[in-house]
Amino acid sequence: MSEKQNVIGVIPARYGSSRFPGKVLADLAGKPMIQWVYEQASKSELLDQLFVAVDDERVKKVVEEFGGKAVMTKSEHQSGTDRIAETVEKIEADIIVNIQGDQPLLDARMIDEAVQPFLDDPSIKMSTIKTKVGEEEYQDPAVVKVVVDENDFALYFSRSLIPYPREGKSIDVFEHVGLYVYKKEFLLEISKLPQSFLEKIEMLEQLRVLEKGYKIKVVETKSEHTAGVSVDTPEDLAKLERMIQAMNLSK
Repeated sequence: MSEKQNVIGVIPARYGSSRFPGKVLADLAGKPMIQWVYEQASKSELLDQLFVAVDDERVKKVVEEFGGKAVMTKSEHQSGTDRIAETVEKIEADIIVNIQGDQPLLDARMIDEAVQPFLDDPSIKMSTIKTKVGEEEYQDPAVVKVVVDENDFALYFSRSLIPYPREGKSIDVFEHVGLYVYKKEFLLEISKLPQSFLEKIEMLEQLRVLEKGYKIKVVETKSEHTAGVSVDTPEDLAKLERMIQAMNLSK
């Protein structure tokens, strides 16, 4: 029988945001957005511990007030991956889950779906999630698309439409949901690598992994598409508040 894997979830929660400063603390149906994410992630069946990686005392205070575990990190990190790497460096763990701090309707099942491949196959170093999208999102550069090989490993991620239906055929297009799982040692390794060419062009840090020749397992989630909705602007927050009210989720 294989030894139990210690699975740690980390939510990077940077206070600064170019389009929406302080968004992790923005009120959403009576609770700060980061609390929504934390409470949703806490429902995961496979997480052993959950932390919020913060860079600001205001965020740390709010997280601790609602009962969460906050870890202070450096403010100069360029990505959430780097912030998570600092957080887990001295924490005993086997598998690390990078949970986006701006997806308040996160379905905890997505965490478990992305962790499961590591429990089934010890050779897996990194995994992520995809979900099918409709034609109205095909051309939206904010919707990151992913294509995979026959074994469900990522071939490429892009803000462009991939695959491109040259003959106008109806195709399935999948959005990449930015939830990542890593072996701890692999996370620490890639966090030390410089930004790659494609990563800089598309502004997608997962392309650094592919350019270095590593594989990323991609799991199609069974969750609703709304579970991956992100908040990037105040307008997104207002839209999400309306969705929460319509679904009667506010407490």
